[in-house]
Amino acid sequence: MTSTPVLVATRDELDAVLGPRRRSGHPVAVVTTMGALHEGHASLFREARHRVGEGVVVATVFVNPLQFGAGEDLDRYPRTLESDVAMCAREGVDVVFAPTVGEMYPDGEPVVTVEPGPLGAELEGASRPGHFRGVLTVVAKLFGVVRPDVAVFGQKDYQQLVLVTRMSRDLDLRVEVVGAETVREPDGLALSSRNRYLGEAERGRAATLSRALRAAQDRAAYGLPAARWAAMRVLDEVPESELELDYLAIRTPELAEVLEEHPVDPVPARILVAARVGSTRLIDNLPLTLGSTTPAAASSASRAR
Repeated sequence: MTSTPVLVATRDELDAVLGPRRRSGHPVAVVTTMGALHEGHASLFREARHRVGEGVVVATVFVNPLQFGAGEDLDRYPRTLESDVAMCAREGVDVVFAPTVGEMYPDGEPVVTVEPGPLGAELEGASRPGHFRGVLTVVAKLFGVVRPDVAVFGQKDYQQLVLVTRMSRDLDLRVEVVGAETVREPDGLALSSRNRYLGEAERGRAATLSRALRAAQDRAAYGLPAARWAAMRVLDEVPESELELDYLAIRTPELAEVLEEHPVDPVPARILVAARVGSTRLIDNLPLTLGSTTPAAASSASRAR
């Protein structure tokens, strides 16, 4: 049985709904979204519910213009509030906060923004200048409006997750940031609101990204060069005209660049990829464990995958 969440569009309406629950000691979890919700978002709502139990789960639905650059898909980004609220109802979300641009930015584009630091200019930030400034600014504002105890983000947007976690810690926002596992299609394609832009043939090519990441996982026990080579070998199966690679990077879990190429002891890492398939830009990532204690162990790890 589902119950319809309370739909609010202003700060005052949100305070009126959340205030009594906060005063009663109920914890609050938030999942920030741009709408066009899919099963990946549903998994975030379930994780949020798990984290707060009988507390309050808030979903925000806001297409944030600050994080779109020139020539990006702000105008055509899907707005599907009615179906979004229906999904929130199915997943037991208590409140949906769907503000207008004017509500979030009453004075126009803000003068004071959140600077993401050096990592904000790398990987996604190198391809989309200013993107993470826009992301962190709106997330900081939503944290201030909702005042959550917990915020759940998907690992698909891994760089975003790292930066939001760092922002919460560096600015003492006192929000526990939780990363939830990526939800995938049967062919391995990471769920994304932008997948709806893909034609049938493009979907097949898009699934190459996850295949490349899994290939890297299979060879990671042999070290960083082997993992990178395995991923590139899969990506190279698709002509550049059909899959335009933006970047393939292997970094530490915190996205630092310093990694041993052939570590003796196993070390955690993350492989990240971005590419354009047709007119649609897609990203994906997976965890890796680089290196092994002995050559025999490395061979065994490879066979076990």
